[in-house]
This record gives sequence, C-alpha cells and structure tokens, in this order.
Amino acid sequence: MPKYYEEKEEDKHPCAGVKEDLKSCLLQTDCVLQEGKSPKECLKEGYCKALQVTFFECKRSILDTRARFRGRKGY
Repeated sequence: MPKYYEEKEEDKHPCAGVKEDLKSCLLQTDCVLQEGKSPKECLKEGYCKALQVTFFECKRSILDTRARFRGRKGY
C-alpha cells in the first residue's frame, strides 16, 4: 500500500512518491533488517520488485514525449 500522499509538499519532483515508497519498502525488508545487507544488494536480489518496476516506468514516462499529453504512468 503506498504511503505517499499528494498534500506532502517536501518534494515536488516527478516520481517522488514512488521513490519514497521504494526506499521505505527496501528499508523494511528482512534482507536489510536481519541480514544487514545494503538496500542496493537487496534490490538486486529482487525485493520490492513491483515498486522498482513502477519507479522505472515513471522515470521512463518523463522522457516519453507522448506522455506529456497523456500524463505520467504510475502515481
């Protein structure tokens, strides 16, 4: 469940909500908490894959010129 809310005014960059959710998801995984690995290593192992794909699609939609008219995918 996403924890990002639209009324939050800290970061107005595109995809900031997905990035924040991905970061919090990685920091709460057993890989980081119990095994003591870095979030980057846990990301390579496949944790939080859905949020990683959503973040990638959101970043990719910024570069897509058609998305300027249709809006960004994801959040």
